[in-house]
Amino acid sequence: MANSEADVSMENATLNETLANATGRIPSTPEGMAVAYSSLLIMALLPIFVGSFRSVKFLKDRKLNGEAVETMSSKDAAMFPVYASAALFGIYLVFKFFSKEYINLLLTFYFFCLGVLAIAHILSPIVHKLPDIFTNVPYHMIFTQGEGEQKEEIVNQEFDRKDLLALVVSAGFGIWYLVQKHWIANNVFGLAFSVNAVEFLQLNTVITGCILLGGLFFYDIFWVFGTDVMVTVAKSFEAPIKLVFPQDLLENGLAANNFAMLGLGDIVIPGIFIALLLRFDVSKKTNSHLYFYCGFFAYISGLVTTIGVMHFYKHAQPALLYLVPMCIGFPLFVALIRGEIKDILKYEDSPEGTKHEADNEESIKEESDEKKSK
Repeated sequence: MANSEADVSMENATLNETLANATGRIPSTPEGMAVAYSSLLIMALLPIFVGSFRSVKFLKDRKLNGEAVETMSSKDAAMFPVYASAALFGIYLVFKFFSKEYINLLLTFYFFCLGVLAIAHILSPIVHKLPDIFTNVPYHMIFTQGEGEQKEEIVNQEFDRKDLLALVVSAGFGIWYLVQKHWIANNVFGLAFSVNAVEFLQLNTVITGCILLGGLFFYDIFWVFGTDVMVTVAKSFEAPIKLVFPQDLLENGLAANNFAMLGLGDIVIPGIFIALLLRFDVSKKTNSHLYFYCGFFAYISGLVTTIGVMHFYKHAQPALLYLVPMCIGFPLFVALIRGEIKDILKYEDSPEGTKHEADNEESIKEESDEKKSK
């Protein structure tokens, strides 16, 4: 997925670029700051809400198709902050010893390709609901390498003309970003990355989620408060891995350039945990989304706290310092009060039995296909 370790390493290096380099900038007005922070809050909530419900559908579709669901194990969650730290420090060294211009040129092309695909994935269901204005012809693209028994399938993709239309529209946003690097185009890419990440990055259990968020809690504090690595990389990294909104929008309109910003990691990391809470709600089949809304409210509280502390101390804050305790603590406290703490801790998206059943069904299907071919 687009938001991998490199993306997470860029998370919340700062929420407010103006506060990090205030010299030479005109101070923001209270009204402008209120508009900017409110907009960032709304933009952060949208991908979590949309991505969470899409993750439910994604998991359901995979199970209906008998496909194994790739999830993060507890060991992977524990090691993730280590990998993210190595990636972050590696990028820091690259920017220290090589030209930022050429590195960012390469990154721009990379994120352009990923962004176009991410937007197309979101637009495709919408485009398919539109009235037919042309004959929708299906296509099936297969790439293989080797011959005979050594033949290996590289690409097996089915699509149609409406998917191509979504791809063309997405490419338009991509070209806009390449040519102008406009903050709105940046945000379109960032929102697309966040929605796809929350949809596809599956935490299997709440315990795994707690391990992941707990590790990144300390990761964030160390790299923001302990060193200049996070802030340096964030300032050097020219890619749509953050959402931005101008604090001088009221004065300068769309040409404004005094930005407040929020790293995508501050959206995706809590977002995949909140999506897990929604899937737990759905598994109970009570038509209640209590734990999802608890996590959602906790995220709002944590982000508002981050903005408030940052504004008060005039210093960049590691948002996960405030988001992680609230996003984990509040839903678990509610579960404890309701006597459902064991249920929520034992919940698994894809129990081992389900995985074995899927594997058995797949092996039976392969044996049947081999018999037919003979």
